[in-house]
Order: sequence, then structure tokens, then C-alpha cells
Amino acid sequence: MHERIDVDSPLWDQATFIGRFRHFAWMSNPINGLVSTQELESAKSIVVSYRTGTEPPGTTQEQVKHAMQLYRSAFHPDTGELQNIFGRMSFQMPGGMLITGAMLQFYRSVPAVVFWQWFNQSFNALVNYTNRNADSPTTTAQLGVAYTSATCSALATAIGLRKICERSTSTLIQRFVPFAAVASANCVNIPLMRQNELINGIAIYDEQGNRAGTSKLAAKIGISQVVSSRIVMAAPGMLVLPLIMEKMERKHWFKSRSYLHAPFQVGGVGCFLLVMVPFACALFPQDAQISAKQLKSSDPEAYERLETKYGAEIPQTFFYNKGL
Repeated sequence: MHERIDVDSPLWDQATFIGRFRHFAWMSNPINGLVSTQELESAKSIVVSYRTGTEPPGTTQEQVKHAMQLYRSAFHPDTGELQNIFGRMSFQMPGGMLITGAMLQFYRSVPAVVFWQWFNQSFNALVNYTNRNADSPTTTAQLGVAYTSATCSALATAIGLRKICERSTSTLIQRFVPFAAVASANCVNIPLMRQNELINGIAIYDEQGNRAGTSKLAAKIGISQVVSSRIVMAAPGMLVLPLIMEKMERKHWFKSRSYLHAPFQVGGVGCFLLVMVPFACALFPQDAQISAKQLKSSDPEAYERLETKYGAEIPQTFFYNKGL
């Protein structure tokens, strides 16, 4: 008799980096993005019924684990709603591969820089909104400000650095401009897209899973970790690939076949992202912890609310979803 699976917990230990990497590689598998809505809803049905012990007779553990994989790849962890396909983590590799490859390839002209940076920020805004902490809803006006600010930041960085780099004869330096633009935009886009969390705080829970209150400190920590993860996710492809391209373009056979350049860069970015998406997501636990001591020293308002709720029996540790 097999022990029943806890469908609300990852299959691997999330206290270790390896466990988190395996979990996110499993969840962000690009193949998950090819699954139909009908199959996703069927997977959700299996997870929900298994959770209450009412699954169809004969349901195997392999079927439950596969249903968990599809469910976690496509449904929001807070709301249980089906996510937009382009904002899912399973779309990060193919989507990022095409957009980043294009940014690295078409960096020479200002119109191309403007178009691809705008396209990238539109994609990032969708990803950030899709993977937000749903406890703090964002208004349409706030979404517009976040999107516009991040796009302007990316364009200002890309075009400004490009103008500066025009004085340099090194094409390698110019190839690094897209990464600088993407990194600066992430520092603007994510905090603005999730500004309600910074203003109002995000939900924190006790060890029993009961909502304990909200914390602005938890939001700050969670969002800063997401920003760092996104930059790390993009870094290898956008920093190493330019070095590879610089060497490849010294080879006559490659340089003379310009039609190979874009597919080569797109494919190269895809190879990096296949590893870097789960790697970056695994850098920090998604279900993060914050101590009562941290709240008392850095978020006194949240701590006061906890004192009112728990009295002298305040738990030492609280948990929250930092988002992706």
C-alpha cells in the first residue's frame, strides 16, 4: 500500500537548492506549454479530487504526479485560476529564447533596439502579472504605470548605452547593451508591477497554514529576490553568447552565411534558458520564511497586528509566497 501523496506540497525537499531545482525543472518543462486546456482542467480535477480522497478508483500515483505537474505549471498557486499561457513558467524558455535571441541579433539599429526592448518589456509585464502574489490585486492604472516605466527604463538604458558604445570600435561591448537594458528594466518593472504588495504588504501564514496577517517587509524581501532571480536567469545567455558570437564571426564560413546568425543565437539562448529558468527560480524558496524577530525590528506595524492576534504566543516563524 503506497503512502498517499500530498498534492499541495512539492515532491522534492524545498529546503535544498537541488530539491528546488528539480521541482522547477519539472514544473517549467516547456512541453507542459503544449498541453491543451481540456487536459489541464482534467489534471486539476484529479488533484482536487485526490486532495479530498474522492479520486476515481484505480487512479495511480504516476497519474497523480503527472496531474500535479500540469496543475502546478498552469494554475496560479494562490487563486487556482488557469494562467495565461504566455505568462507561465513553462513558456519562459521558448518565449525568452525568441525574444532574447532577437535582441542579441538586432542590436545595431535604433528602430530594432526600440522594437525588441518594447516587445521584451511587454512579455515581462505579462509574466510578472501572471506570477504575482494574488493577495494584493493591482489596478489597471498601476499596471499601465509599471509597464510604461519599465519600457522607458529599458529604452533609455539601451539607446543611451548604445550611443556611448558607438564611440568604441569594439562590437563586443555593444553586444552587452541588451543585457544592461534588461537588468535595469527588471529593477523597475517588477517592483512597480507588484507595488500594491509593497504598499499594503502580502499575506503571511503560521505553521498551520492559517493567515496571520500581512507584512510589507515580506513583500520587499520577496520582490527583491524575484528581481535577482530574473537577472540571473537572463545573464548567461546575454553575457556568454556575445562572446561566442564574437568568436564565431571570425570564422569565414560562419560570417559569410549571415542567415545562420539569428537561428544560432536563438538556439543558443534556448539552451541557456533550459537550465537557467529552473536554476534562477530555485535560488530562493518560493514559500519563503520570515521570523517574528525580523518583523519586530523591521516591520513594527505587522508585529503589532500579530501581538493583537496572538498575544504572548506569537509564532517564531511565518511563511509567505514570494511569487515568481
